[in-house]
Amino acid sequence: MSTEERKTSKSAENVVLIGQKPVMNYVTASLVQFNQGSAEVILKARGKAITRAVDTAEILRNRFLRDVKVKRIDIGSEALTIDNQTKNVSTVEIVLGK
Repeated sequence: MSTEERKTSKSAENVVLIGQKPVMNYVTASLVQFNQGSAEVILKARGKAITRAVDTAEILRNRFLRDVKVKRIDIGSEALTIDNQTKNVSTVEIVLGK
């Protein structure tokens, strides 16, 4: 593995991709990242999962890790092609750090 590949995989370790599972699954995944020594955790979601990402961040900040702050929130959209139709899907990236 090259140095560049290691940097990419190392930086991807602190990313939690939010999907359709219950919110507490993502809270637990984020807690594990912080407990393993990550200084920041990135929550990424798109579409209907954005609300789950916001809930995850708020539960972490208010119930489990009071010293965690929201460092940055990036919003955007992606063009997805499904069945020859292109649709724009909203995206969010929430960066949490100690």
